[in-house]
Amino acid sequence: MSTETGRPSKTPAVAPQPDFETIKKKQQTTWASGDFAVVGTTLQIVGELLAEAVDVRSGERVLDVAAGNGNATLAAARRFASVTSTDYVPSLLEKSQARARAEGLPVTYQVADAEQLPFPDASFDVALSTFGVMFTPEHARSSAELMRVVRPGGRIGLANWTPEGFVGQLFKVIGSFVPPPAGVKSPALWGTTAHLEELFGRGASDIRSERRMFNFRYHSPDHFVQIFRDFYGPTHKAFGALDAKGQKGLADGIVALLERMNVGGAGPMVVPGEYLEVVITRKGQPPAHG
Repeated sequence: MSTETGRPSKTPAVAPQPDFETIKKKQQTTWASGDFAVVGTTLQIVGELLAEAVDVRSGERVLDVAAGNGNATLAAARRFASVTSTDYVPSLLEKSQARARAEGLPVTYQVADAEQLPFPDASFDVALSTFGVMFTPEHARSSAELMRVVRPGGRIGLANWTPEGFVGQLFKVIGSFVPPPAGVKSPALWGTTAHLEELFGRGASDIRSERRMFNFRYHSPDHFVQIFRDFYGPTHKAFGALDAKGQKGLADGIVALLERMNVGGAGPMVVPGEYLEVVITRKGQPPAHG
Protein backbone atom coordinates (compact mmCIF):
# COMPACT_ATOMS: atom_id res chain seq x y z
CA MET A 1 0.00 0.00 0.00
CA SER A 2 1.37 3.42 -0.93
CA THR A 3 0.43 7.10 -0.67
CA GLU A 4 -0.09 9.52 -3.60
CA THR A 5 3.52 10.65 -3.23
CA GLY A 6 4.68 7.16 -3.96
CA ARG A 7 5.99 6.61 -0.46
CA PRO A 8 4.78 3.50 1.37
CA SER A 9 2.32 4.29 4.14
CA LYS A 10 3.13 3.24 7.66
CA THR A 11 0.84 0.74 9.33
CA PRO A 12 0.05 1.91 12.86
CA ALA A 13 1.90 -0.13 15.42
CA VAL A 14 -0.33 -2.44 17.41
CA ALA A 15 0.62 -2.73 21.05
CA PRO A 16 1.17 -6.35 22.06
CA GLN A 17 -1.43 -7.86 24.35
CA PRO A 18 -0.23 -8.31 27.93
CA ASP A 19 0.39 -11.88 29.06
CA PHE A 20 -2.41 -11.84 31.61
CA GLU A 21 -1.82 -15.38 32.86
CA THR A 22 1.81 -14.63 33.70
CA ILE A 23 0.79 -11.33 35.30
CA LYS A 24 -1.83 -13.10 37.39
CA LYS A 25 0.65 -15.71 38.62
CA LYS A 26 3.02 -12.94 39.69
CA GLN A 27 0.15 -11.22 41.47
CA GLN A 28 -0.68 -14.42 43.34
CA THR A 29 2.92 -14.70 44.47
CA THR A 30 2.90 -11.04 45.51
CA TRP A 31 -0.25 -11.28 47.64
CA ALA A 32 0.98 -14.53 49.21
CA SER A 33 4.21 -12.83 50.29
CA GLY A 34 4.58 -11.00 53.58
CA ASP A 35 1.53 -11.40 55.82
CA PHE A 36 -1.36 -9.35 54.46
CA ALA A 37 -3.54 -10.08 57.49
CA VAL A 38 -1.36 -7.79 59.63
CA VAL A 39 -2.48 -4.88 57.46
CA GLY A 40 -5.81 -6.30 56.34
CA THR A 41 -7.36 -6.65 59.77
CA THR A 42 -6.92 -2.92 60.38
CA LEU A 43 -9.40 -2.33 57.53
CA GLN A 44 -12.27 -4.24 59.18
CA ILE A 45 -14.43 -1.14 59.55
CA VAL A 46 -14.60 -0.86 55.75
CA GLY A 47 -16.24 -4.29 55.53
CA GLU A 48 -18.78 -3.37 58.19
CA LEU A 49 -19.70 -0.10 56.48
CA LEU A 50 -19.99 -1.84 53.11
CA ALA A 51 -22.30 -4.52 54.52
CA GLU A 52 -24.55 -1.75 55.82
CA ALA A 53 -24.43 0.21 52.55
CA VAL A 54 -25.47 -2.90 50.58
CA ASP A 55 -28.08 -3.73 53.22
CA VAL A 56 -26.96 -7.33 53.78
CA ARG A 57 -29.83 -9.23 55.38
CA SER A 58 -30.09 -12.49 57.27
CA GLY A 59 -30.44 -15.53 55.06
CA GLU A 60 -29.18 -13.84 51.92
CA ARG A 61 -26.63 -15.65 49.79
CA VAL A 62 -23.49 -13.50 49.86
CA LEU A 63 -20.27 -13.97 47.87
CA ASP A 64 -17.07 -12.21 48.93
CA VAL A 65 -14.75 -11.94 45.90
CA ALA A 66 -10.98 -11.52 46.28
CA ALA A 67 -11.82 -11.64 49.96
CA GLY A 68 -8.28 -11.52 51.34
CA ASN A 69 -8.36 -12.03 55.09
CA GLY A 70 -12.15 -11.77 55.12
CA ASN A 71 -13.27 -8.35 56.38
CA ALA A 72 -16.43 -8.26 54.24
CA THR A 73 -16.88 -12.00 54.76
CA LEU A 74 -17.06 -11.62 58.53
CA ALA A 75 -19.24 -8.51 58.31
CA ALA A 76 -21.82 -10.38 56.23
CA ALA A 77 -21.66 -13.49 58.42
CA ARG A 78 -22.24 -11.36 61.52
CA ARG A 79 -25.51 -10.31 59.87
CA PHE A 80 -26.53 -13.99 59.60
CA ALA A 81 -26.13 -14.17 55.84
CA SER A 82 -25.08 -17.39 54.11
CA VAL A 83 -21.56 -16.45 53.07
CA THR A 84 -19.15 -17.94 50.54
CA SER A 85 -15.67 -16.42 50.74
CA THR A 86 -13.26 -16.69 47.79
CA ASP A 87 -9.72 -15.70 46.90
CA TYR A 88 -7.02 -17.10 44.63
CA VAL A 89 -4.47 -17.11 47.46
CA PRO A 90 -5.24 -20.08 49.77
CA SER A 91 -3.16 -18.74 52.67
CA LEU A 92 -5.33 -15.62 52.85
CA LEU A 93 -8.48 -17.74 53.07
CA GLU A 94 -6.89 -19.76 55.87
CA LYS A 95 -6.37 -16.56 57.89
CA SER A 96 -10.00 -15.59 57.33
CA GLN A 97 -11.18 -19.08 58.27
CA ALA A 98 -9.31 -18.84 61.58
CA ARG A 99 -11.05 -15.54 62.31
CA ALA A 100 -14.47 -16.98 61.47
CA ARG A 101 -13.80 -20.05 63.61
CA ALA A 102 -12.81 -17.85 66.56
CA GLU A 103 -16.16 -16.07 66.34
CA GLY A 104 -18.17 -19.22 65.66
CA LEU A 105 -19.34 -17.87 62.29
CA PRO A 106 -20.36 -20.42 59.62
CA VAL A 107 -18.65 -19.49 56.34
CA THR A 108 -17.96 -21.54 53.21
CA TYR A 109 -14.44 -21.04 51.81
CA GLN A 110 -13.38 -21.74 48.24
CA VAL A 111 -10.25 -20.93 46.26
CA ALA A 112 -11.42 -19.05 43.17
CA ASP A 113 -10.21 -16.61 40.54
CA ALA A 114 -12.26 -13.38 40.44
CA GLU A 115 -12.02 -13.43 36.65
CA GLN A 116 -13.46 -16.94 36.38
CA LEU A 117 -15.79 -17.60 39.30
CA PRO A 118 -16.82 -21.28 39.63
CA PHE A 119 -20.51 -20.58 40.31
CA PRO A 120 -23.64 -20.77 38.15
CA ASP A 121 -25.37 -17.64 36.92
CA ALA A 122 -27.51 -15.78 39.48
CA SER A 123 -26.21 -17.88 42.41
CA PHE A 124 -26.06 -15.02 44.92
CA ASP A 125 -28.18 -12.17 46.23
CA VAL A 126 -25.13 -10.04 47.01
CA ALA A 127 -21.49 -9.92 45.91
CA LEU A 128 -18.92 -7.95 47.91
CA SER A 129 -15.28 -6.98 47.46
CA THR A 130 -13.20 -4.67 49.64
CA PHE A 131 -9.96 -3.57 47.98
CA GLY A 132 -9.86 -6.93 46.22
CA VAL A 133 -11.41 -7.22 42.76
CA MET A 134 -9.92 -3.84 41.85
CA PHE A 135 -6.51 -5.53 41.59
CA THR A 136 -7.53 -8.03 38.89
CA PRO A 137 -5.56 -7.48 35.67
CA GLU A 138 -8.59 -7.73 33.33
CA HIS A 139 -11.21 -5.33 34.66
CA ALA A 140 -13.86 -6.22 32.09
CA ARG A 141 -13.68 -9.93 32.93
CA SER A 142 -13.91 -9.55 36.70
CA SER A 143 -16.74 -7.02 36.53
CA ALA A 144 -18.66 -9.27 34.13
CA GLU A 145 -18.23 -12.18 36.53
CA LEU A 146 -19.63 -10.14 39.43
CA MET A 147 -22.70 -9.28 37.38
CA ARG A 148 -23.11 -12.85 36.17
CA VAL A 149 -23.18 -14.54 39.56
CA VAL A 150 -25.59 -12.03 41.15
CA ARG A 151 -29.31 -12.57 40.55
CA PRO A 152 -31.47 -9.97 38.77
CA GLY A 153 -32.29 -7.29 41.32
CA GLY A 154 -29.28 -8.34 43.43
CA ARG A 155 -26.55 -6.02 44.65
CA ILE A 156 -22.80 -5.66 44.25
CA GLY A 157 -20.91 -3.79 46.96
CA LEU A 158 -17.36 -2.55 46.38
CA ALA A 159 -14.77 -0.57 48.30
CA ASN A 160 -12.06 0.75 45.95
CA TRP A 161 -9.17 3.12 46.59
CA THR A 162 -9.38 6.33 44.56
CA PRO A 163 -6.56 7.65 42.35
CA GLU A 164 -6.47 10.95 44.23
CA GLY A 165 -6.40 9.43 47.70
CA PHE A 166 -3.44 8.28 49.75
CA VAL A 167 -3.30 4.70 48.43
CA GLY A 168 -3.68 5.89 44.83
CA GLN A 169 -0.73 8.21 45.42
CA LEU A 170 1.18 5.39 47.11
CA PHE A 171 0.74 3.28 43.96
CA LYS A 172 2.32 6.10 41.96
CA VAL A 173 5.32 6.34 44.29
CA ILE A 174 5.88 2.57 44.10
CA GLY A 175 5.37 2.61 40.32
CA SER A 176 8.09 5.23 39.91
CA PHE A 177 10.59 2.71 41.31
CA VAL A 178 9.03 -0.59 40.16
CA PRO A 179 6.88 0.06 37.06
CA PRO A 180 3.64 -1.97 36.78
CA PRO A 181 3.24 -4.48 33.91
CA ALA A 182 2.84 -2.79 30.53
CA GLY A 183 -0.71 -2.68 29.17
CA VAL A 184 -2.44 -3.37 32.48
CA LYS A 185 -4.92 -0.73 33.62
CA SER A 186 -4.39 0.89 36.99
CA PRO A 187 -6.40 -0.69 39.83
CA ALA A 188 -7.19 2.84 41.03
CA LEU A 189 -9.52 3.28 38.03
CA TRP A 190 -12.03 1.23 40.05
CA GLY A 191 -12.17 4.23 42.36
CA THR A 192 -13.63 6.46 39.61
CA THR A 193 -17.30 6.71 38.70
CA ALA A 194 -16.54 6.91 34.97
CA HIS A 195 -14.75 3.55 34.97
CA LEU A 196 -17.49 1.91 37.03
CA GLU A 197 -20.11 3.17 34.57
CA GLU A 198 -18.05 1.71 31.75
CA LEU A 199 -17.75 -1.65 33.48
CA PHE A 200 -21.23 -2.03 34.99
CA GLY A 201 -23.49 0.53 33.32
CA ARG A 202 -25.13 -1.75 30.76
CA GLY A 203 -26.19 -4.38 33.27
CA ALA A 204 -27.05 -2.12 36.20
CA SER A 205 -30.33 -0.44 37.04
CA ASP A 206 -28.56 1.74 39.61
CA ILE A 207 -24.99 2.64 40.57
CA ARG A 208 -24.52 4.64 43.76
CA SER A 209 -21.15 5.73 45.10
CA GLU A 210 -19.91 7.70 48.07
CA ARG A 211 -16.40 8.87 48.89
CA ARG A 212 -15.30 7.72 52.33
CA MET A 213 -12.13 7.96 54.38
CA PHE A 214 -10.22 5.22 56.13
CA ASN A 215 -7.62 6.56 58.56
CA PHE A 216 -4.25 4.82 58.52
CA ARG A 217 -3.11 5.03 62.15
CA TYR A 218 0.53 4.19 62.91
CA HIS A 219 3.18 5.35 65.37
CA SER A 220 4.96 7.34 62.66
CA PRO A 221 5.68 7.36 58.90
CA ASP A 222 8.72 5.16 59.54
CA HIS A 223 6.53 2.68 61.42
CA PHE A 224 4.10 2.58 58.48
CA VAL A 225 6.95 1.93 56.03
CA GLN A 226 8.29 -0.91 58.19
CA ILE A 227 4.89 -2.61 58.51
CA PHE A 228 4.11 -2.30 54.80
CA ARG A 229 7.62 -3.35 53.82
CA ASP A 230 7.42 -6.48 55.96
CA PHE A 231 3.80 -7.53 55.53
CA TYR A 232 1.93 -5.86 52.61
CA GLY A 233 2.59 -7.97 49.51
CA PRO A 234 2.96 -5.26 46.81
CA THR A 235 5.25 -3.12 48.98
CA HIS A 236 7.13 -6.16 50.26
CA LYS A 237 7.84 -7.28 46.68
CA ALA A 238 8.71 -3.77 45.51
CA PHE A 239 11.41 -3.40 48.16
CA GLY A 240 12.68 -6.88 47.36
CA ALA A 241 13.12 -5.95 43.70
CA LEU A 242 15.37 -2.96 44.46
CA ASP A 243 19.00 -2.57 45.44
CA ALA A 244 19.97 -0.71 48.62
CA LYS A 245 19.89 2.70 46.91
CA GLY A 246 16.49 2.01 45.37
CA GLN A 247 15.11 0.75 48.67
CA LYS A 248 16.18 3.96 50.40
CA GLY A 249 14.67 6.03 47.61
CA LEU A 250 11.36 4.18 47.84
CA ALA A 251 11.27 4.44 51.64
CA ASP A 252 12.06 8.16 51.46
CA GLY A 253 9.35 8.68 48.82
CA ILE A 254 6.71 6.94 50.93
CA VAL A 255 7.74 8.85 54.06
CA ALA A 256 7.51 12.15 52.16
CA LEU A 257 4.00 11.25 50.98
CA LEU A 258 2.94 10.28 54.50
CA GLU A 259 4.34 13.45 56.01
CA ARG A 260 2.54 15.54 53.42
CA MET A 261 -0.83 13.83 54.10
CA ASN A 262 -0.50 13.34 57.86
CA VAL A 263 -3.20 15.11 59.89
CA GLY A 264 -1.96 13.79 63.23
CA GLY A 265 0.19 16.79 63.99
CA ALA A 266 2.99 16.20 66.48
CA GLY A 267 1.35 13.01 67.76
CA PRO A 268 1.13 9.55 66.20
CA MET A 269 0.56 9.42 62.43
CA VAL A 270 -2.99 9.68 61.06
CA VAL A 271 -3.27 9.65 57.26
CA PRO A 272 -6.75 9.71 55.69
CA GLY A 273 -7.07 7.25 52.81
CA GLU A 274 -9.93 8.05 50.45
CA TYR A 275 -11.92 5.22 48.93
CA LEU A 276 -15.09 4.89 46.90
CA GLU A 277 -17.93 2.89 48.46
CA VAL A 278 -20.08 1.56 45.63
CA VAL A 279 -23.47 -0.16 45.51
CA ILE A 280 -24.56 -1.54 42.15
CA THR A 281 -28.02 -3.04 41.56
CA ARG A 282 -28.31 -5.53 38.73
CA LYS A 283 -31.10 -4.99 36.23
CA GLY A 284 -34.16 -7.20 36.46
CA GLN A 285 -36.71 -8.19 39.01
CA PRO A 286 -35.86 -10.42 41.99
CA PRO A 287 -37.52 -13.85 41.92
CA ALA A 288 -40.93 -14.08 43.51
CA HIS A 289 -41.09 -15.97 46.80
CA GLY A 290 -43.84 -18.51 46.97
